[in-house]
Amino acid sequence: MPNKIDVTLGIDIGGTNTVFGFVDRQGNCVAESSIPTNPYEAAESLFARLHLEIIELKKKITDNYNFIGIGIGAPNANYYKGTVELPPNLNWGYVNVLEIVQKYFDIPSAITNDANAAAIGEMKFGAAKGMKDFIVITLGTGLGSGIVSNGELIYGADGFAGEIGHTIFDPNGRQCGCGRKGCLETYASASGIRRTVYELLCDSNDESELRKISFADLTAKTISEAALKGDKIALHAFDYTGKILGIKLADAVAHTSPEAIILFGGLAASGKLIFEPTQKYMEEYMLNIFKNKVKLIPSALTNGNSAVLGASALIWNEIDKQHELIAR
Repeated sequence: MPNKIDVTLGIDIGGTNTVFGFVDRQGNCVAESSIPTNPYEAAESLFARLHLEIIELKKKITDNYNFIGIGIGAPNANYYKGTVELPPNLNWGYVNVLEIVQKYFDIPSAITNDANAAAIGEMKFGAAKGMKDFIVITLGTGLGSGIVSNGELIYGADGFAGEIGHTIFDPNGRQCGCGRKGCLETYASASGIRRTVYELLCDSNDESELRKISFADLTAKTISEAALKGDKIALHAFDYTGKILGIKLADAVAHTSPEAIILFGGLAASGKLIFEPTQKYMEEYMLNIFKNKVKLIPSALTNGNSAVLGASALIWNEIDKQHELIAR
């Protein structure tokens, strides 16, 4: 009988859905599922439901695979403490997630925020293979970031390092969910570009198909589709978003001198519409010693749900570090 293949479980906790799947060492997702997060429930309720679903999913692969670890990506997760602390869109407060997980599974577990998980995922399975210095920017509803330097994810003194989305672009700018004004994510994100479109529509008489769409129904995908048809407002919105993102990425480069910056998430799916202006303005505002050195590239997490792959990569990375320590 052939040897069983080791797999880890990646769990991505979102405000609407929690996605999970078993992933092998090569980054192949061998089984995957999801459940509603029910954000107003306590964390314990989510993990009680999740445990039952994991057991059912595990039955589908047990004959061929060994389940050896759990990696979790979650908002406001603290890698050092194993906690999730005052997460937006979840009614959790302060919760020690790893303690809850250990009630159900006595195997190695680790947690970090979704952007950090994405960075480790790119390093293990994606566009950053072989790189030791890079930044991952997640362009979703907000803007997350994971920073890797010398092959190690930067967590900082308290576990919350790398919040590029909450660096300030304009101190008198847009209101952010964090309570401050002018954070980068209020401009460079799926929600940010929606706000930009509505500002441009108010300030311009240009014809645009976007005028027919309510703010509630407007999406980054809709804006992207309009831009591909040559819609002036949509094209202007992408240029403006790329300019702001490019300026702030030029600043980020000065901190860690990365080999590459990887764009990940829904807005990044707009392709050249966001990549071209971002690259242009990043180079324009870059300190001279860094010009033309930093690649701006898309995510390469393609063998399954990218968030699940990132969360799984987190625990694979921890397991590999333990093996290295034992081998010394």
